[in-house]
Amino acid sequence: MTLSEIGRELGSFPTRLTLMVGLFCLGLHLVVSLPLAFYLSGPKNWARRILAFLVTLPLVFPPIALGFILLSLLGRNGLVGAPLESWLGLRIVFSQAGVIFAGYIAGLPLFVRPLAAALRRAEIKKLTQAARTLGAGPLTTALTVTAPQVSQVLGSGLLLALARGVGEVGVTMMLGGNIVGRSNTLSLEIFNSVSHGEFDRAMALCFILAVCGLVFYLLFEKITPNGE
Repeated sequence: MTLSEIGRELGSFPTRLTLMVGLFCLGLHLVVSLPLAFYLSGPKNWARRILAFLVTLPLVFPPIALGFILLSLLGRNGLVGAPLESWLGLRIVFSQAGVIFAGYIAGLPLFVRPLAAALRRAEIKKLTQAARTLGAGPLTTALTVTAPQVSQVLGSGLLLALARGVGEVGVTMMLGGNIVGRSNTLSLEIFNSVSHGEFDRAMALCFILAVCGLVFYLLFEKITPNGE
């Protein structure tokens, strides 16, 4: 492994795709996962219990098995994939959209579960109720009262979810197909390089991922200075 090899891989398609997955997952977690965590922090009922189970599934289910289930659902003849393709012309399986979705699903429980638990704390509930009593709307209360109280949990959960998403292999391989030049992320390209006996290239890719992991770790330590 040389510096030139590392520099070459920094501009390669797998690196660019991995960065794109991270950016899209960031947006999805802020737009979708954040409201989901707020919803799951509410009083428990059957809908929230089912949703909480589905959110937790990527943590307790083998990635390959989960990927196969999603492949069956989102494929061209799947329960969800068929109407998406016929009505909207949207194809998720074996595309970059599938890779992004796989990364998002992999990191989902690491963001939503801790944040929902933090939002259920008694002191947070009391502050939220006080703000609502004083006339603040739901959105204003969430942004100005609730979010600052759980900012450390929100930030650390987001970092963990992104780190998990960009390094995902099992679900990504099933949904994205590991197609060279179209859906091969850094993690999948390491697998490809080892399979072809390109060990120096695999080491260069591992180095890039290690640097990314170090950045995530330093940011995590910055957000949680006491290691909490």
